[in-house]
Amino acid sequence: MTQTQIPHADLVGQSAGAVRAAIRAGRYDRHTAGLAPGHLQCNLAILPEAYALDFLRFCLRNPKPCPIVGVSDTGNPMLPTLGRDIDIRTDVPRYRVFRDGALAEEVTDISDIWRDDLVTVALGCSFTFENALVANGIPVRHIERDLTVPMFRTSLPLVPAGRFSGEMVVTMRPIAKNRVEDAYRISAAFPQAHGAPIGQGDPAAIGIADLDAPDWGDAVEVAAGEVPVYWACGVTPQNVLLAANLPLCITHAPGHMLIADVAEDAETTVLPPGG
Repeated sequence: MTQTQIPHADLVGQSAGAVRAAIRAGRYDRHTAGLAPGHLQCNLAILPEAYALDFLRFCLRNPKPCPIVGVSDTGNPMLPTLGRDIDIRTDVPRYRVFRDGALAEEVTDISDIWRDDLVTVALGCSFTFENALVANGIPVRHIERDLTVPMFRTSLPLVPAGRFSGEMVVTMRPIAKNRVEDAYRISAAFPQAHGAPIGQGDPAAIGIADLDAPDWGDAVEVAAGEVPVYWACGVTPQNVLLAANLPLCITHAPGHMLIADVAEDAETTVLPPGG
């Protein structure tokens, strides 16, 4: 029987454990932006052990889009370094399952897909630094409008490892011109959450054709007096995994993250201008 869904607004302010409990119970399957502030949110790549070492090499060579924050034991769905009771099979709002390089299905539970040879790699997520931007008085439009952050393919090449290669995916947030420098400084304090932006301004300079047509997520307006600012995105490894044509890999659906019990890698405090 379908569970009654809990609105996003009702989970704002709840603990990381409470949000995961709602997800595990099948009562929340939407985006996790703005939930459990102060806790690390993670992108996921779940793949057979036979490919995991090369994938970890790839992440280490491309730390901006792929900052490693946790790795499971082979076949173990728990992630004890990120939370005592995390079960990766049930605790993410929505998963994408890829088979032989193609999206096979999008599900809210992977218990029946789990195998003893799977390894989970958890990667830092931009939602972490978004909390810091908001705390410092920099609005984040997709959170304000209850949307999923817009994500775009780019022409920026990545450093390959084994069968893993490709181009970077970025997120875009409109930032007021007089706060762009602050946005760089604030997000740079979170290297495990993609760190400082990779660029700003003209989207064509990084291979984006149209900011009104994101490849994933929802379009948001860049208003007068604002600049589009681009951060490396955790959807990057999804593209790379897809291109690697693995027999099986599982990721989070864009915007639907694992919320860990551990704190973000830098405190979400209000920083003085230029400090």
